Amino acid sequence: MTATLIPSPPVDDRPAHRDPNVLRWLGAYTSSMIGDSVYYIALSWAAVQSGTPSQAGLVMAVSALPRALLMLGGGVIADRLGPRRVVIGSDAVRCAAVLAVAALLFFTSPGLWPLAALALVFGTVDAVFLPAVGALPARMTTRGQLARVQGMRGLAIRFAIVVGAPLGGFSVAAGGAATAFALAGLLIAVSVPLLVSVRMRELPSDEEADVRDSTAWSDLVAGLRYIRRHRVLAPLVLAIALGDLGFVGPLNVGLTLLADERGWGASGVGWILAGLGVGAGAAALLLAVRGRIPYAGHVAGSSLLLGAVAIGALAYAPGVTVAVGTALLVGLLAGLSGALCGALLQTQSDPAYLGRVTAVAGLVSLGLAPLSMPVSAAAIGVWGPGPVFVVSAAVCGLGGVVALCARDLRRAELPR
Repeated sequence: MTATLIPSPPVDDRPAHRDPNVLRWLGAYTSSMIGDSVYYIALSWAAVQSGTPSQAGLVMAVSALPRALLMLGGGVIADRLGPRRVVIGSDAVRCAAVLAVAALLFFTSPGLWPLAALALVFGTVDAVFLPAVGALPARMTTRGQLARVQGMRGLAIRFAIVVGAPLGGFSVAAGGAATAFALAGLLIAVSVPLLVSVRMRELPSDEEADVRDSTAWSDLVAGLRYIRRHRVLAPLVLAIALGDLGFVGPLNVGLTLLADERGWGASGVGWILAGLGVGAGAAALLLAVRGRIPYAGHVAGSSLLLGAVAIGALAYAPGVTVAVGTALLVGLLAGLSGALCGALLQTQSDPAYLGRVTAVAGLVSLGLAPLSMPVSAAAIGVWGPGPVFVVSAAVCGLGGVVALCARDLRRAELPR
């Protein structure tokens, strides 16, 4: 089974990076992501100040459960209501919740319960926000620009990480968690009017009627069936799952444990993470500038496979300099495979199913992959970083093998 995007008049014939419609969306998305970075710093600081370290960790983890449990339902909501409406509503709810907690902290010391409630709200809203964000570009620009938009989105995420973390730390230092929450709320609020101004293409009326006449459960089942039967999306989602499962554990908690064992210290971890970020940013920039990479399926699978080899080699780097160089390579290859996989998800999916397709991919990345972090930490404690990094690399590399062995995915191309 193959799927093509439903014909629709183009929103704009200009390249995405010159399209004011896309740039308004990019500004909204970037502001929202920076607000998220500031929010997480404010939440962690307020939780540490209000409770014990274990209680603070519990507050930080509260949002993960509803996000994982409700993600598939969020994809259905995005497809039924339309991603633009869902994203605007999600940002409005997040903004109101953060500003309410900021006001509460300005006037009183409420303890951990409001923080836990805020984390719960964020996790619940994220379950519908993330699939809707993934479904927006197909309705916002032409099919040939979707890969470039994916690269631009990757650059926005990297920029938000670089800017949001120090901005959150500065706001906490200047005025405490209340000030940081207020800043986060204002940054998220900026995205709402920008999103309102973004023009969208509508799906044909027969698709809309199908959604209205069906139930949410039948929509979910139809979406899962659509992915399972699709010759490109089915192996692509599996490759993404294996790649994330092999990548998240060693490249998060594993790096800290590796640096501690080798005596590289916190500064060594910082340099290695910087290498990862620069590599991933370079891959996103490449896709944003070029707009299209030939042999996308083949390049995505090969990059995933080579990136896995680099992950395994990282555990045996003799010093910080070599580790940083290896991390740069990991970031470049993982960033390239991730950007291409995301672009293929966008271009191979029928827009009517894109929210559900994004939800399944997001559930794998944000729901299942983080489970590898405590497993990786425990395994490193028993066997050391070397064997664990190698096993993780093998899992990640298996995703590349899946992509290269699935003929339709291997031959998949990005639109011109």
